[in-house]
Amino acid sequence: MKKTSARRATWRTLLALGGVAALTVPAAGAADAVPRTAGQGGRGGGCAVVYFDLGETLVHTAEDKSVRYMPGAARYLRALRARHIPVGLITNVPSSWGSTDAERAAELKKVIDKDWAGTSPFAWSDFGDRIFTPRTEAERKPASALWKRAKNASGHCRVVYQAETTDEVRVSRSLGYIAYQAARPEWPAYLPVPVIAAIAQLP
Repeated sequence: MKKTSARRATWRTLLALGGVAALTVPAAGAADAVPRTAGQGGRGGGCAVVYFDLGETLVHTAEDKSVRYMPGAARYLRALRARHIPVGLITNVPSSWGSTDAERAAELKKVIDKDWAGTSPFAWSDFGDRIFTPRTEAERKPASALWKRAKNASGHCRVVYQAETTDEVRVSRSLGYIAYQAARPEWPAYLPVPVIAAIAQLP
């Protein structure tokens, strides 16, 4: 029953995305149809990088200022990791936190880790050097600069962006991202992993 429901959600999401990956997922079942190394290119010769907003997309800040994963976020990141699909962050932080993305990312990690209340630490190592932050206040989202930089850094791979806000989804989609609004009632919390794996197989 759970497997059938998951497949139904996957197909509904494909239709909502305009069928972008539908031709690459056989009807026998999306979850069984894709290779486990989809993020790095496979039989279709493609690849995909999945970028996220951070606050209220992957992590939640409670009223007491403690920080923890959004429901399902840790499990979702593990599923992407298992398929070797690279992930990154496109997130607003003060530009004064450093002169490079690496410096600002280091400060961001300190801020999140200081108030982290989850049972397991945030999976910073999954994101590597794919954490894009504003170099100036003018680059803060919804300005397009961060999405453009992340897309350029992704080479020929297709780029996916997930956030909880409609404005960010709209802007990223206009820049060529496959965009998904996370944390909506009656929808999968995140773009289903089989859909991303199928997208990664597009040439």
